[in-house]
This record gives sequence, C-alpha cells and structure tokens, in this order.
Amino acid sequence: MTSSSVNTDPDAPLTVSGFVAEGYEKVAQAFAAAIAKTTRGGAALAIQVGGETVADLWGGYADHATGRLWQRETSTVVFSCSKGLVAVLAAQLVAEGRLDLDARVASYWPEFAQGGKADVTVRHLLSHRAGLPYPVRDLSKQDIVDWYPVVEELAAQAPLWETGRNWAYHALTYGWLVGEVLRRVSGKSVGTMLQERLAGPMGAEAWFGVPADRRAGVANIAPSTELTAEALDSDPNDLEIARCLTLGGAFPLGLVEPGKGFNDPDIQTADIPGAGAIATARGLASIWSSTVIETANTLPLDPSVIADMTAVQSSGASYFEPERLDTARWATGFMVDAPARPFLSSASFGHDGAGGQLAFADSEAKIGFGFVTNEMQGPDDGRAIDILEALRSITSK
Repeated sequence: MTSSSVNTDPDAPLTVSGFVAEGYEKVAQAFAAAIAKTTRGGAALAIQVGGETVADLWGGYADHATGRLWQRETSTVVFSCSKGLVAVLAAQLVAEGRLDLDARVASYWPEFAQGGKADVTVRHLLSHRAGLPYPVRDLSKQDIVDWYPVVEELAAQAPLWETGRNWAYHALTYGWLVGEVLRRVSGKSVGTMLQERLAGPMGAEAWFGVPADRRAGVANIAPSTELTAEALDSDPNDLEIARCLTLGGAFPLGLVEPGKGFNDPDIQTADIPGAGAIATARGLASIWSSTVIETANTLPLDPSVIADMTAVQSSGASYFEPERLDTARWATGFMVDAPARPFLSSASFGHDGAGGQLAFADSEAKIGFGFVTNEMQGPDDGRAIDILEALRSITSK
C-alpha cells in the first residue's frame, strides 16, 4: 500500500501498489506502463484465473485536483462495462426459463408495442438492433434519475429503422430498454438484481447506484479532451451520435465534466444500467470469473446460454456509419473478440467502457478480468490492450 492517501508533490513519480502472482510479472509491468500514461487520474487491474486472484494492482490518482491517491478500495464509474453486467443478469433469467431472448419485448412490457415496435424482440434490444439509440424528446437529469420518464418515452417512440433491419450502438438507452424488461420479469430494479444475484453473494464491489456511505470512495473522472461540442461538424450523423450520448441535454457530450454527468452525485447514486455502474477492478474480475467457473461459492452461467449469447449479432456497417466495416462485434448483450476491439481470445465475452475500461471473462482460460480508470483518453488509448497482450503472452504458452 502507499504510505499516504494524498500526494503532496504533484511532480513525484507515482507508485503501483498491490499483488501479482509468480509468472504474471509481465502483466504488472504492463500495468505500471499504463499508470505512467495516466497523468490526470489513476487505474486498477484485477485478474482471476481458475477462480484465484493472480493480479490485484492499483496506482495513480483517484482525484488529481485534490491529490487523493487511488487506494485498494477505490471504485469508479465503468461506463459501458455496465452493459456486460446487465447481460449477465439477463443470461441468468434465460437459464432459469424466465426470459426468452427471441420473444417479443411487448410480451413482457406491453406498452412497448407502441410506434410500430410490436415485433421487436428481447434479442434486438440486447444486440443494439431496436432502433432506439436516442430519445426524440429532450430528457433532463431528473428524468433519468427517476427511471420511469425514460422508459415511457422509449416505449412510445417509433424506431429509426424497420425491426431487425439495421443496428446502431445504443450507448445509454440500452440500459433502460433491457433494464425495463428485466424489471418486468423479475419485479426488481437492475440495481437490486445486481446486488442480490451477483455482487452481494460474492462480496464484490459493484453497484448500479452506489450506496451513500461508499460514494466518498468513488474516483473523480478526468474528462477526455477530444470529445467536445467543438469536435462536431454539421454532419447529421454526428449530431445524432451526440444525441445518443447527451439524451438531448441530460448529460454533457463527453459524459462527464467537473461535478456534472457521471461526476454528479445524483447520477452516481441512481440506477443507470447502460453506463452508470460503479465498481472496483477486483469486483468486476470476480463477477466475470463467476460466469465461467465457480467463484466465491457462485455457479457459472449455463454453457449453452453463453454459446447462444456470444454468437455475433451486430458488426460492420451500421445506421450511423454505413461505410465503416472495422467495428467492434456485439453478440446478445456481450461484446466479443474483434480486430477493432480485441479481447483475450475468441472464447472471451464481456464489454469495454468509455475512457479505457475493460471487463470480461474467457470461457476456455477460465479468466475474469477487470481494468478500470478515471482518466478518459481518446481513441488511441492502448492501456488495456497492452495489458491484454501481456496476459495473452502468459496464457498462450
């Protein structure tokens, strides 16, 4: 552990704290290199192999402005890694026979049939094919904190394309769309499901809506300097993509600003399952490990459900980027290995998150992986990829 929770000398080199098992030294070296590139924030890495922890590392700043250093218990917003957690909850309901991925959404959520959406399936929601990547009406922060105004708006809205004919990443609306189906099936909020089914039984630090007594330990997010209103031009697609991120005003374009967006305490304590999970790297690694091997007395997901939900559904040319073919690949709720978004292997499934986050499992190597950071970097951010390459060099032997 570091000797102090506050760095009084901003020019002093930051140390990496934690543990790495023998044989995984390359991972520690790659993480140290990632910390060296993380000048406005910090990061943490946790890896479990065969249900056992082989790396639990952290370093840098939890809050650069105040000098607060990253500690073992520091948590942070993990952005779209949230979607992977939602998909795991959906997979559990599928295995229990309570959720049919190919059933119409309206069979669970009757109001959703409005606007010509009667044939949209649950799988369409999970694979970004529902045609609802943003709300037509401007939403406020209070709307998204309250949950119901958002789901009512999306239920009433007509899709941007004919059912199943196209796809586009549902950056934020995914959480309310899939989350409302899970709520209708289970009778519980996604935040409650996460605690009762995954995080709570395992003692994993992961929440949709961080408890008030844990919010002081949440890292302050340093925004990206590249995603700004000035970076947009008049291209209608750019403006639509911006709306996917802002929901018409509920969030700043870059998702965070000082005290705003996902740095806002009101947002951090709300149930926002598309991008608002708050977790430690250790908590994510434990949860993902539990999907492929018994971990902390939890049983893994049904292999047949994993096989079905990791088959590619959406990739390549999309509604917003019809000329782009080198995209990530989405299965049913999970991201899977792709040249544009590499994972450990073709047996990996999970999700990345804005600003460099990455969390996944690998069903062959029996790995659970979590890398989190509070410094949002641009598209050339290679911190997680470099750590993955180091891990691959070890596990492929």
